Amino acid sequence: MLQAGVAFSPTAGTTVDGNSGGNPIGVLPALSMFYVHGLGEDFKIGLGIFSNFGLGMSYDAGWVGRYYALNNTLLGLSVMPGLSYRMNEQWSIGVAANVMIGYLNYSAAINNRDTILNPNAPDGNMAMNDTTVGGGGNVGLLYEPRKGTRFGVTYYSQVKLNFAATPAFTGLSGAIGTALQNRGQLNHELDLGVTVPQSVMVSSYHEFTDRWAMMLDFGWQDWSQFGKLEIGLTGTPATISTTTSLNYQDTYHVALGNRYRINQAWLINSGFAWDSSMIPSKNYSVSLPVGQQFRFGLGAEWQASPKLNVAFSYELAYGGDLSVNQNRGPLAGAVVGNFPTSYVNFFQVSFIWGSGGSRTGNGTS
Repeated sequence: MLQAGVAFSPTAGTTVDGNSGGNPIGVLPALSMFYVHGLGEDFKIGLGIFSNFGLGMSYDAGWVGRYYALNNTLLGLSVMPGLSYRMNEQWSIGVAANVMIGYLNYSAAINNRDTILNPNAPDGNMAMNDTTVGGGGNVGLLYEPRKGTRFGVTYYSQVKLNFAATPAFTGLSGAIGTALQNRGQLNHELDLGVTVPQSVMVSSYHEFTDRWAMMLDFGWQDWSQFGKLEIGLTGTPATISTTTSLNYQDTYHVALGNRYRINQAWLINSGFAWDSSMIPSKNYSVSLPVGQQFRFGLGAEWQASPKLNVAFSYELAYGGDLSVNQNRGPLAGAVVGNFPTSYVNFFQVSFIWGSGGSRTGNGTS
């Protein structure tokens, strides 16, 4: 489960009347499930079902950025079957297929106002949603030079999600409706191609004592490719297709973690991580208020029985102040302000049952 605070605060320069939009994220529950089965001592198969990426946002009606976004949700749920093989005492390899179910839900207000003919016209609305499926794969390599020391590298391939839906327009005024019709933007299918980024993660693990171990991770994600959207409009006299760039940039990740065993029943986890921003600061937007993040985590594992392990964890992702200055012309208007002290709280409880639920030593198995 996550709870976020990313409320927008408009400042001078905003040309649209309205409210601040409230907290667009609020509370979002999530559920993941994993299963592992051994086929002999060195060969295992498994299945994971989990939320891979995404964010859901919903602003209050009548807010200053309503012509940019009211609801903006993009989620990717992965169904990931995999297998691993231990080649010898030092080397292991794992591969997995990534079947991703993508969900898109977007809506925005449309400015119907005409300064001369109809200056007080109420807003119209545009909404679209679709569900699609894409595929990719992962491969990982693990090297254990000696017991208690491990090095790993994992590659996650990109996944292409091709959304297609006919936007629904409601409440359009005569002038705006006519203009959209003349441009061929009504009653036609909008195709939107999104690329979930490929990434590489390099990690290490070392046990310093029987009680204390540390982990170190470095990662890269190809978010610049995610920012290249393939857009098509079908059903027009001549189908329109283009690729537009949102000027996203690749991101880098570094994390340091600690595991300390208090006794046979309790294990304490803590860590710190930093992720660079996929969006340059000059391009921060109300549709996706995301910058660099500093993450702080704390957790505990309880060995409730020989076969049951229960884990509790909390993580704070702090994004700081995100300044926004957008202007898409007279209809959408200028939106100027910031998301002060943006943050996301993550709360997690997990249960491990079976032979994998029993952890010995410093918590490794």
